[in-house]
Amino acid sequence: MSVTYTVDVFSSLDGFGTAGGDWTGYWGKQGPELLEHRLRIYRQEQRMVFGANTYRAFTQMLASSTEESEVHDPWVARMISLPATVVSRTLHEPLDRPNATLARGDAVDVVARLKEESTVPLRSHGSLSVNRALMAAGLVDRVQVTIFPAITGRTGQDPIFRGGDDFDLELLESRTLDGRTQELVYRPTLHG
Repeated sequence: MSVTYTVDVFSSLDGFGTAGGDWTGYWGKQGPELLEHRLRIYRQEQRMVFGANTYRAFTQMLASSTEESEVHDPWVARMISLPATVVSRTLHEPLDRPNATLARGDAVDVVARLKEESTVPLRSHGSLSVNRALMAAGLVDRVQVTIFPAITGRTGQDPIFRGGDDFDLELLESRTLDGRTQELVYRPTLHG
């Protein structure tokens, strides 16, 4: 039986995953409803999947953060405590997280195997290039995009879908959080 694989990304309205300049995490737009909703999502049993770059970024963020920073929001702490598979050809064991497993090889092969073997759903937060490849291979069941009310045309970084294939999206869920942030959940199918 194959489990569900969800790509979970944050985005500005213009499709950037992060921004430079004076933007803070969540583009400074987080609110209590968003944070509570994120914690509900991550309370569920699931296995995280990360590429090497995202894993390194999370490790670096945690190492340089303070207890008051957004890195320690309860949902982030829960995400970090979940079992994880890190797909990499460059990282070496032991990994910095006790519940993280290194999987060598092509992400498409690793995730195809995980989808068949896992007893819990799979989720990836970030890992943009890995997830673009997984979408092209038809392994992504849901794309969950949280759109923050900001346009970062000058300072935007990490375009979420640049370089990916074309997809048709079937809207499965939508919600407004804190009266300003949109969460959209889609089922992707390769266009054409």
